[in-house]
Amino acid sequence: MKGPLRVLRGQQESPLRRGVYILPSLLTTGNLLAGFYSITLTLSGDFARAAVFVLVAHVLDGLDGRVARFTRTTSRFGIEYDSLADLVAFGVAPAVLAYRWALVPWGDWGWLAASLYVACGALRLARFNVQVETVEKRSFVGLPIPAAADVIAAVVLLYYYVGGAGATHKQATLLLLTYTLAALMVSNFRYFSFKELPFRRRQAFWILFLAIVLVQVTIAIPQVMLFLASAGYALSGPVRGVLTLRRWRRQRAAKAAAA
Repeated sequence: MKGPLRVLRGQQESPLRRGVYILPSLLTTGNLLAGFYSITLTLSGDFARAAVFVLVAHVLDGLDGRVARFTRTTSRFGIEYDSLADLVAFGVAPAVLAYRWALVPWGDWGWLAASLYVACGALRLARFNVQVETVEKRSFVGLPIPAAADVIAAVVLLYYYVGGAGATHKQATLLLLTYTLAALMVSNFRYFSFKELPFRRRQAFWILFLAIVLVQVTIAIPQVMLFLASAGYALSGPVRGVLTLRRWRRQRAAKAAAA
């Protein structure tokens, strides 16, 4: 047994002996630290800022992968480190935020919902790492954990934007929302990945106009737009699944009628 173990250890350690890529790793570290800072803000009762730093973590998470691909510094170490950082920033941080902000009055149901969210987030990340080389690049299987964290952060920010009233409503909403997000992360619904957007192609003039309007509206009411975007993306998977199922049933019925 010692021989194979020595070989496996050598295979695992050799990439680190050559060093790690600094820039993408620093961005991933920023993602991790933003998530940890969000937890500290939640524990001190500053829920709105805690939600903001979950979003900051998402920005850094998006940058590290793009920087790695642009500079051709992608590595297995970076992939694994990114997943560990994501579990803290988008798993533990939003779960603690949801629990302290709205789920405490539910007792066991509250912490069970938060812990299930973390567990499903970890499962989602593990499945992504296993399937990263086999799943098509245009879509994700299951709701990505950063998108799930965005929904929780957006709900918190929208709550304070509209006045911060209705504690009973937020408690019921967050309980159902946390369970729903946990289920969506481990579901087989497909979500658009945005990895192959045609930014380099010429587009119709009205698309540019629409983009400018969206940017202006987002600047005017960021809390509302963030909620609409994150909730809409979370719902897009089930909606896409239902439409795909209906189209499959119609095709099956048409083949049966033709036969």
